[in-house]
Amino acid sequence: MKEDPHDLIIQVSAQLFGRFGYKKTTMDDIAQALRMGKSSLYYYFKSKEEVFQAVVEMEASQLKAAVLVAINKESDPQEKLRQYVMVRMQKFKETVNLYEAVRSDYLMHLPFIEKVRVKYDLEEVSIIQGILKDGQQKAVFRIDDIQLGAVAIAIAMKGLEIPLLINDLENNLQLRLDKLLEILFHGIVKPPKGLE
Repeated sequence: MKEDPHDLIIQVSAQLFGRFGYKKTTMDDIAQALRMGKSSLYYYFKSKEEVFQAVVEMEASQLKAAVLVAINKESDPQEKLRQYVMVRMQKFKETVNLYEAVRSDYLMHLPFIEKVRVKYDLEEVSIIQGILKDGQQKAVFRIDDIQLGAVAIAIAMKGLEIPLLINDLENNLQLRLDKLLEILFHGIVKPPKGLE
């Protein structure tokens, strides 16, 4: 079965944007990589911005799907949260264009970027809230404010993206995330004497 041209354009564009960045990739580059006339490309997408938006939305959808598959395999809320953190960080490195859209100040001028950022943030908080609610119902987590807890965890993940994803990613990511989760689950305050 032949691939849908619209989907093929998005896939090839994702590779080009990922390799050369939004600024340096042109519609001519995309058309040439697809061996397609530029006018044919414009039949499917009106602008480079529209192509980039489709790429970012595809990557966000793939990231969310991977996270949901991982957490839905687990029944223990702690393991769900652990899987959320692990899969999110591992998959995020593969979503080069989503990362660029969410983090780059240069791309702020694109009208859809703020909508993508807000949607991404809301979906992330919603997923974490679901995990925390499950943990609260199963008496695994003690959380006074699930919404605030979910926002705090989402912010922590964003703050750790760059430090965790650079330098020797494959060898240290698991260990670093396990240490982070240990702090998240058990805190940093020592229990009073007799309650250890």
